[in-house]
Parts: sequence; C-alpha cells; structure tokens
Amino acid sequence: MFFAKESGTGAAGAPLGRRFQLLLTSVTVSSLGDGMRFVALPLLAARISGDPRDLALVATMEQLPWLLLSLPAGALADRVDRRRLLVTVDTARTLLVAGFATAVALGAAGVPLLAVVGFLLGCGQTFYNAGWSGVVPSLVEPADRPRANGRLQAGALVADSLIGTSLGTVLFAVAALLPFAVDATSFASAALLMLLLPGGLPRRDQQPSEAVGPRGMRALFGGAGEGVRKLLRHRLLTALCLTATAVNLVMAGVTAVLVLYTRQVLHLGPLGYGLLVGAFAVGGVAGSLGAPWLVRRLGSTWTLLVTLTGAALVLGVAGLTSDWRWADLATACYGALTLAWGVTAVSIRQDLVPERLLGRISMAYQMLANGGMAVGAMLAGLVAHAWGLRAPMMGGAALLLVITPGLAWVLRDPKALAQQVAPAQAATGSSRLAPEPAGVE
Repeated sequence: MFFAKESGTGAAGAPLGRRFQLLLTSVTVSSLGDGMRFVALPLLAARISGDPRDLALVATMEQLPWLLLSLPAGALADRVDRRRLLVTVDTARTLLVAGFATAVALGAAGVPLLAVVGFLLGCGQTFYNAGWSGVVPSLVEPADRPRANGRLQAGALVADSLIGTSLGTVLFAVAALLPFAVDATSFASAALLMLLLPGGLPRRDQQPSEAVGPRGMRALFGGAGEGVRKLLRHRLLTALCLTATAVNLVMAGVTAVLVLYTRQVLHLGPLGYGLLVGAFAVGGVAGSLGAPWLVRRLGSTWTLLVTLTGAALVLGVAGLTSDWRWADLATACYGALTLAWGVTAVSIRQDLVPERLLGRISMAYQMLANGGMAVGAMLAGLVAHAWGLRAPMMGGAALLLVITPGLAWVLRDPKALAQQVAPAQAATGSSRLAPEPAGVE
C-alpha cells in the first residue's frame, strides 16, 4: 500500500528561529550572485562559440566534481564544524570568481578557461553542499524540515533564477565582467553572514577521536565509502537517489542547450533567455513553498509520483512548441513540479539518516544524483548536435515517464514502508512516514 497522509507536521506559521533566518539570508545573498553567473556563463560561452558541444563541455565541467569529490567531501563534513567549512569554501570562491572577472575584462576568457573555472566552482559547490547536508537537521526539528527546506529552496530560487538571472542578463549586456564581479561580492557577503552565525554548526554527537588530524585524515578517506555502502543497503534511499539522478540528468541536459534553444527555436535574444530562466524560477518558488502543502494533502508517495509524471508531460510540451508563451508556461510548470519533487525527497532523506552519517550518505546520494548532471550536459550537447535542439527535451520527457513506474513499485513495497522512521523520530515516538522504526544505522 502507499503511504498514508502524514500527520504531526509543524505549525505552518511557527517561527524557525533566528539562526535559521541568518542562514536563509546567507543562502539568498550567495544565490543572487549564482543566478547572475548562471545566465552570464552560457551567454559568454555562446558569444565565443555557437557549437552546442562547447556549451555542453562548460556545463559538464561544472558538474564533474560531483563524481570525483562527493565522497571525501561528505566524510569531511561529518568531522568538522560545518560553518567553518562553508566559510572557507565561500572565501575561496570569492577569490576565484574575482580573478575570472578580471580575465573577462581583459578579453582573455576562452572556452578552455570557462571550462576550468566551471570545474573549480563545481569543486567548491561540492564541498559547500557537503557542509549544507547537516545544516537543516542541526537547526530545525524533524516536523519542520519540509517547511525549512521549502523556504531555503524558494529563497535561493527568487534570488538565483528570478532576480539574479534577470539582473545578470542586463549587466552582461552592459559589460560581460559585471555579473561575475557581483558574484564574487555575493560569495564574500555570504561568508561574512556565516561568520555571524552564533555557536557554529558542529555535529552534536561528534567524538574527539573524529577530529581531522593526521590520524583523522586517514580515517576520513578510509571511511569515505561508508556512505555508499549505507545508501545501497537502504531500498527507498537507493530508489530516490536513482530517480534524482535521472531528474538531474534531464534538467542539466535541458539547461546546457537552453540558450541555443531560446535563440534558434524560439527566436529570442538574451532577454528572452533570461525570461525563460525566470519562468522556471517563478514556478520553482511556487513548487518549493507548495511542497509541504502537497505532502499534507497527498502524502509523500503521491507527491513524488504526481510531480514526476507532471514534469515529464510539461517538458514534452516545451520540446514541441515554437511559441515563446507556451515555452514560458511549460518551463514555469516544470520548475514547480521538479522543485516540489526535490523538496519532498530531501526532507525524506533527512528524516531517514542519523546525523552522524548525514554528510557521508548525503554526499554519496549527491555523487550519483548530481553526477547525473555531468552526464546529462554532455549527452545533451551530442544529442542536440545530431538531432536538433528539441531532442534533449523530448528524450528527457520520455526518460522521466519510463522511470516513474519503478519508483512507484518501490514505494508500494511494505519493506520500504518499514524503513521510513528516522532514529530521532523513533526515540520520541513520532512518525510522519510509517508505523515502525527502521532508519539507516
């Protein structure tokens, strides 16, 4: 049977606390610069080269670190103060993007440099996400996590894909270096805000023996594979991970060729590209904030299945149309459905995984899920070059439809139902997802 509707979620208007609000501000500020870079980097690549394979190369290099660094990043995040890790990463990204803005100003930015910078920024994002994996569980009670995750996603989307992309398009038209200069400033501001967070973000159950020293480093890399082993032993987490891999593969593929799709299929300029990304953001904000409501009304299972099926259908519409109005509408719906799916899946993962394993398991999950983005970006470039710019969207829609029955099969399995209660919930006798405790141990 499918999950029953959950009960026991936090009050819709209950405050999440000052520390969470400071964290939300840091994410929002950083995301503003990310949105400018997100739109400016492909625009710069398209100015340098009109070959979709070159654009796909840049996008692939940004995602490649997920495959290479996720496991050690997750193990590191389980052993250090996560605030220190986040501040260090944002400081390094500030210097990197500032240097790249200088190269753009001097006219020295070619496709190889874009690929290298994209790769280094991807490395930073991998370690940053590893630090983030335990932040919400450290600050928010289990019942409030869907709402907290929804607010983080919504804040990031408003700043990133709605305001940042629109402003980035305008600034790029003025001077190509401006979006990257603002991105560097946003990283610096986010690092400063994290420094203001009182108390840091250490793991509550961390033991002195887990400190990162000479012996700790050996244990760190020796235990990096533990997250993969734990993940693969848990049927539902594995199913969610494989589904997220497919969702991200499709999204990265569409994103990699979107600027050329906007130009050659919809016959729009840079502003049209910014509006298309903005439509995704508007839908994504609605999906992020609406995910807790969907979970309360439908239950986690039906929320996952309905949003995944809907995303496939609207992506097919986007692939078929040549009218920018239908494309914008389909893109907005796609953003709403995929973000609602993501918020629900992330909240389930946080419920299932104990804090002592959260970094390792989350990054093993993201190694596969976000690693799919590297594969999707490169495949999209090849597919678009061979069969046209509509093909990545149509192929992505077909893939999402094909994998939905598999996820439904796992979710109806009684053995999967028995794995839904996180250890923390079991200890308090509270269950939002299933009747008996069997979290990841």
